[in-house]
Amino acid sequence: MAEENGSETQETAQEGAVQAPTLPKMQVLSQFIRDMSFENIAAQKSLQGQAQPEIQVQVGVEARKRQAENQYDVVVKMKLDSKTKDDGQQIFLIELDYAGVFQIENVDEKQLHPFLHIECPRMLFPFIRRIVSDLSRDGGFPPLNLDNMDFVQIYRNQLARMAENKPRADA
Repeated sequence: MAEENGSETQETAQEGAVQAPTLPKMQVLSQFIRDMSFENIAAQKSLQGQAQPEIQVQVGVEARKRQAENQYDVVVKMKLDSKTKDDGQQIFLIELDYAGVFQIENVDEKQLHPFLHIECPRMLFPFIRRIVSDLSRDGGFPPLNLDNMDFVQIYRNQLARMAENKPRADA
């Protein structure tokens, strides 16, 4: 009887190993600045003084399938608009499109869209943060250190905007 229980345990362990889910695999093949713009409006308008800035950040994510199997382009689009708190005069404007090429495997088709719009931007964000910091510093301002971004919430907001803009079938 001990042998039967032992063999049942081995069979159960083998079945469990066969049924183990395959984990998603993501590899960053390349990343690059697709487009970048820095406008130093304060210098152009000869604004003087140490005005307290108010910075508005807009973020969008785009993703598309590439020709190669399991490869995707993901682009994080950022717009950072700095204005004075007192009178709303523009100080500087940064626009950055930062892209990555990803190899993604073992992700269910239903989960691929959120994966591309959440996990891939998370991988790119530290590089975006460094570029924005260097760009603002090199433009003559204190380095702008971006806070961590909640790409889950950004994704939800994008879905909500898309749902609002979708024409209704009953209209």
